[in-house]
Amino acid sequence: MKKTISRETDDDLRPEYDLSKLKGGVRGKYAKQFREGTNLVLLSPDVAAYFPTEESVNSALRSLVQIVSSKLSHVH
Repeated sequence: MKKTISRETDDDLRPEYDLSKLKGGVRGKYAKQFREGTNLVLLSPDVAAYFPTEESVNSALRSLVQIVSSKLSHVH
């Protein structure tokens, strides 16, 4: 049995918005650019408990990068 989709919606758009200017939008137009310029990482809850802010994560990772870099430079 197919469901009938009601096309009537509660229109709570303000009267000052001109709907004719909103036509022609393209879904995902900038999605590729966004993905290329964004590096989001989801932390596991147990790890996230130690890092309450974005800055604390970046600081810890920078420290780790410095340690690894110094170890690698001593090897060569």
